[in-house]
Amino acid sequence: MSAAIEADNLHSFYGKSHILHGVGLRVAEGGITALLGRNGAGKTTTLRALIGLTPPRQGRVMVFGVDTTHWPSFRIAALGVGYVPEGRHVFPNLTVEENLKVPLERPGPWTLPRIYQLFPALADRRRNRGRQLSGGEQEMLAIARALLLNPRVLLLDEPSQGLAPLVVREVFRIVVEMRREGISVLLVEQNVRMSLEIADYAYVLDDGSVVHAGSARELAADPARIAALAGATAEQWTDP
Repeated sequence: MSAAIEADNLHSFYGKSHILHGVGLRVAEGGITALLGRNGAGKTTTLRALIGLTPPRQGRVMVFGVDTTHWPSFRIAALGVGYVPEGRHVFPNLTVEENLKVPLERPGPWTLPRIYQLFPALADRRRNRGRQLSGGEQEMLAIARALLLNPRVLLLDEPSQGLAPLVVREVFRIVVEMRREGISVLLVEQNVRMSLEIADYAYVLDDGSVVHAGSARELAADPARIAALAGATAEQWTDP
């Protein structure tokens, strides 16, 4: 299967702090790839490196076969890369519909009526302001706004964070729907078990390095390794 995104030997820094240490990963077209690891492992920095917000000082990023390593974010997005950051970042004083109309429209199957079909809760609250929405509704709004750009690949950073279990299941249902629509997904999550239920492939980061890569199904069948994600170390995760 061809790759939507390939990264090789990424080294990223915040000032003098060396965050990513040679990260490499591959996001297959039409699949869900999970990027797992404890807090501070480097997951968000990896997404920021891929989208150009924290450009790597070393290494290479390829998006649909194009070297985008030193491109600005808007050029990477124009290739069909959507990004839903941690924290949702909806506009609190705009209505739901106004939030959805903020991105420039791009041709494709995702239109405002189709968004409302996929997210009936947003349709019901289209005149409510962003600040009046629940956390789950804000997350759905953030994902919906990214879908209106008609991306070919979507980077999701902690979409279930702080949400009630029933709402989490709804968010994950939407991620699965994206795969059915042919959108490639790179999912950063703390909810390991549910991520592995829907993902095709999984990477585990620890201290800025990839310490495991393999089938999501195989990792899901290894409870000891799943338990180790709470405090994984490179020694625990090194494959024999």
